[in-house]
Amino acid sequence: MNTSADGLRVLVTAGAAGIGRAFAETFANAGARVFICDIDKAALAATKQAMPEVGSCVTDVADPSQVDALFNAAASFLNGLDVLINNAGIAGPTARVEDISIDDWNRTIAVDLNGMFYCTRRAVPLLKSAGGGSIINLSSVAGRLGFPLRTPYSSAKWAVVGFTKSLAIELGPSKIRVNAIQPGVVDGERIKRVISAKAKALNVTEQAFEAQLLERVSLRKKVTEQEIADMALFLATEAGSSISGQALSVCGNVESLV
Repeated sequence: MNTSADGLRVLVTAGAAGIGRAFAETFANAGARVFICDIDKAALAATKQAMPEVGSCVTDVADPSQVDALFNAAASFLNGLDVLINNAGIAGPTARVEDISIDDWNRTIAVDLNGMFYCTRRAVPLLKSAGGGSIINLSSVAGRLGFPLRTPYSSAKWAVVGFTKSLAIELGPSKIRVNAIQPGVVDGERIKRVISAKAKALNVTEQAFEAQLLERVSLRKKVTEQEIADMALFLATEAGSSISGQALSVCGNVESLV
């Protein structure tokens, strides 16, 4: 199976920590030239120190002008583009729908959905110039299941799937493959924050909520950031060259969300 990324030019949004950093490291180790952006300056500096060969800049993907600056910098550093990984996203509020502020709703949609559109519209001309390529959008199992108390996040992640499937049809004739990855309970700092917020909202302990969460995963386990990155590498390389328009869960089969 050929999962070499040798020569690929890859842009990863929110690439300085968590799953994003796993994407950057995995593609770089497989031979790709990588550019990352992030809103977290400290995390970006730490990643740059660990991986000096990776290009980077500070970007809030919810701001179209910052996305324009990102693509100007990335296209110059990479001399084109073969792979876009739309990874940037936020968890959004944990609350009943009547208690969610309009600002919190708008910010979640702005980052998790609008930012993906802003990046994709800039990436497509570059991918067409390259003769084709791959776009990988980060959805979530919350984009195939209902997620009570997390309606802004879930709504955005469902929308990502529609965005992905529509683009796959639109861009297929240009040899651009578009897929979504739907991570489940991914071990790391982000899920710890989600568990803490949900446990507080449900008035249970974090340990009790985590146990309840994993009881609804068929394999009774969290997945790792590396497993998500491995799926992205598969989709972006020769191994996944006939896969497009798919929303692929890497989750141990999450049966339902609480």
